[in-house]
Amino acid sequence: MPFDIMWWVSAVEVPALGGLFWLVWRNRHDADTDAEENRRAFERGFAQQREALAAYKLEVAQSYASLAHLREVEKRLTAHLERIEHKLDGVQQQAARPAGGRA
Repeated sequence: MPFDIMWWVSAVEVPALGGLFWLVWRNRHDADTDAEENRRAFERGFAQQREALAAYKLEVAQSYASLAHLREVEKRLTAHLERIEHKLDGVQQQAARPAGGRA
């Protein structure tokens, strides 16, 4: 019984290669689908984290410092800076006077 190469190609190799091609294509399709699902899940999680951070910032801003308290701190800081400015003006005026001429 002689070995027929055409029978081997048509009966075994073509269906095997077709099956391998289908497996590779299906694996690629599944990987692309999974990657897209992972990207969507990441974006959803990232958006939720941004919203949670914004809510936390708002909660901190509303609960840890009242506007009245901030205004009081600003007034005290301004008064302190004005006192420093007056002292510096006095030092500059003393430095600008001539050394020997007092009136």
